[in-house]
Amino acid sequence: MSQTFHNLPDTPKKLISIVVPAYNEEKNLPLLVTEVKNVFASIPYNFEILLINDGSTDNTLAVAEGLETKYPDIVRVVNFSRNFGKEAGTTAGYHVARGDAVMAIDADLQHPPALIPEFIKKWEAGTDVVIGVRNNNASDSFLKRLGSKLYYKIINSISETPIVPSATDFRLLDRQVVDELNRLTEHNRMTRGLIDWLGYRRDYIYFTAPERIHGEAAYGFWKLVKLAAESFISHSLLPLRLAGYVGIVLMVLSGVLGIVMILDRYIDTLGLNFSGPAILANVILFMVGLILVMIGLLSYYIGHIYHDTQNRPLYVVRQPRV
Repeated sequence: MSQTFHNLPDTPKKLISIVVPAYNEEKNLPLLVTEVKNVFASIPYNFEILLINDGSTDNTLAVAEGLETKYPDIVRVVNFSRNFGKEAGTTAGYHVARGDAVMAIDADLQHPPALIPEFIKKWEAGTDVVIGVRNNNASDSFLKRLGSKLYYKIINSISETPIVPSATDFRLLDRQVVDELNRLTEHNRMTRGLIDWLGYRRDYIYFTAPERIHGEAAYGFWKLVKLAAESFISHSLLPLRLAGYVGIVLMVLSGVLGIVMILDRYIDTLGLNFSGPAILANVILFMVGLILVMIGLLSYYIGHIYHDTQNRPLYVVRQPRV
């Protein structure tokens, strides 16, 4: 698709930062850098590529440093001391990026670099956050697709911030959004969820992920489960308050049953003849419900502490672009 950009001759070129978290991607990095270079050769923007080596165990670091030596004006390398995970890699990229806009892109080429001009065009039209939404992935199993659907259904039913299904980390952020994102300090994070929490004007680009060329996906089943669990916890207090809701249900049920037992024992209208152990079991059930309700109340206080320790700003102001 042809792209038309209108930059005045005396207007300095804007800088676009491309953030690439990489774990064991030695074969893919040269291909990615070449594709990104080819894209920017046809559009009027400066660019930098930030290769974040996330404690790779292959030759990813050597390859990245070789690319930095070969292209010193456009490639920079950040080398982690160990594997900290993709979220940390993406966050580090946002921290060191210098661009007027910053794009995160996977190293495995499943985020097509050819779409970069479309992201930039929407950004130039006034969009602060341009999000890549994956239509499908030919390599995904039925179980993975089902799990993804279930995940988004649950997270959007309990989360305080709606999350677009199949939205990816393949997204462009305006400099203002990056600066606000860098103010958020929580450690167990889902970066795309934090970006959604910030708000701002957003638009979407839908794409189909191609097959991975080299290597295997770093996110296996259990890593995806862990990421889902952390996102449930970081974007909703429902798991914390669940004990209180269960306690209310137990108290109501055992309370009603207790009234029935009292009526049967002292008025003898029902003829059920509850035994002593049954009455004791119901009393215990009521007390368990009461304890759970107290835990639920306590969770409200913990929730307030949790929000305060996250140190998120109370509000975010969108400034006009210069």
